[in-house]
Amino acid sequence: MAVNITGYGLIGYLKIVYNELAKAVFRTFLSLPFVKSKVDSEVRENLDKLEDSLIVKTPNVQDFQSIPTTGLSDDSILDLLQKLQNLKHSDWQGGKVSGAVYHGGDDIIKIQSDAFKVFCVANQLHPDVFPGVRKMEAEVVAMTLKLFNAPESGVGGTSSGGTESLLLACLSAKEYGKRHKGIVEPEIIIPETAHAGFDKAGYYFGMKVHHVPLDPKTYKVDLGKLKRLINKNTVLLAGSAPNFPHGIIDDIESIGALGQKYNIPVHVDCCLGSFIVSYMEKAGYELPPFDFRVPGVTSISCDTHKYGFAPKGSSIIMYRNNALREAQYYVNVDWVGGIYGSPTLAGSRPGAIIVGCWATLIKIGDEGYKKSCKDIVGAARKLKLRIQKEIPELEIIGDPLTSVISFKSEKINIYELSDLLSSKGWHLSALQKPAALHLAVTRLSVPVIDELVDELKTAVHKLRDSSAAKGDTAALYGVAGSVSTTGVVDRLVVGFLDTLYKTK
Repeated sequence: MAVNITGYGLIGYLKIVYNELAKAVFRTFLSLPFVKSKVDSEVRENLDKLEDSLIVKTPNVQDFQSIPTTGLSDDSILDLLQKLQNLKHSDWQGGKVSGAVYHGGDDIIKIQSDAFKVFCVANQLHPDVFPGVRKMEAEVVAMTLKLFNAPESGVGGTSSGGTESLLLACLSAKEYGKRHKGIVEPEIIIPETAHAGFDKAGYYFGMKVHHVPLDPKTYKVDLGKLKRLINKNTVLLAGSAPNFPHGIIDDIESIGALGQKYNIPVHVDCCLGSFIVSYMEKAGYELPPFDFRVPGVTSISCDTHKYGFAPKGSSIIMYRNNALREAQYYVNVDWVGGIYGSPTLAGSRPGAIIVGCWATLIKIGDEGYKKSCKDIVGAARKLKLRIQKEIPELEIIGDPLTSVISFKSEKINIYELSDLLSSKGWHLSALQKPAALHLAVTRLSVPVIDELVDELKTAVHKLRDSSAAKGDTAALYGVAGSVSTTGVVDRLVVGFLDTLYKTK
């Protein structure tokens, strides 16, 4: 507990204790029979609504609860696939969805599909059987290392996505700290805005995760508070370039300097920024240092399946040297099935995904990525400027420099704004602490920025001058951050996850 008091300060420590006690008391209250029955009823009602919205009724599409006795013809399967593709869904093709779909163009989809067809049976677990896949994977890593200005000693690997890349970075830090410093109670220090994948790593690997508050003006991590949390068990410091919620780039140079001073690895999460931040300098934009040119940075994650436009399921984890990468490996030389070694969390890995990534990178090329970066960042800055100049009820959070623009409001209910926009086909990401919305600009949303601004103006005017009924987003986020809903929203999230695997 002394470490907590030292790191968070007396007031911060007391706040933590108060919140934990309040949560414990309310959990006890919720377990009382007369309260529990009421809460159970409310949760069930909301889960029923959730299931109705997610489990789409498909009367003209055959259901499969078991494997059919006789296999279907190719034409029948393709017909079913087309019907499933045509189910009502968000208009991502029209650029009205924040992030989610990073579409590189129909020509890119074609080359990816062709590549997948050639290597659909490939498995990265067997480089002797698929030597071409091994070559392409190594080249994807090499190309990405170069984009992030890695030194000659730089190495990396591929993963299934940003979360796995973060898990691997944290696993590496944990094992490296144990092997080289004897740390057996590892702790990592991250900004409050860092991706939830870091918390997932703490959950999976038994690591304590400290969340550092933000500077109230810049929305970057508060460096003074970060420094106070460093202790003998710290195995990793982290920053984002940019972070997911607000699109803000943390002060990576200062975090790197702290890492050097205390001999602690520093990870930079560029999963979202990916081929935007790595191309901004080439595209003519200024950006604070964030990559391996910052001396203290020891690892970087980059999602090639975001602004690299590669097939979903491809990300890169990079390290300054091989000793750090080696710490993420799993090796078992005593297994009765033979000598076993795995570079990532998975054993078998779909070779077709990395082949599609390789094909995408060499298809788009340096000039293509530079143009994409220029278009996307230009559109994001246009959105930021128009909101600042034309919609005084909305406030841009911090000074976002890349592709993500986040805004909050003290004049209207931001979640009601989200629901109004959703009714018009726009699906922006809802945030909390503070209540806000953001748009992660993609190639598809570049041509519709003006349309979005017009919709924002109309919706804000409507909310300012009337009392709109609460929609689903307003209702959910209106209670999600409250101590009084501890254990309730959790159940809704679990119910949502359960629903993903229901057929009826």
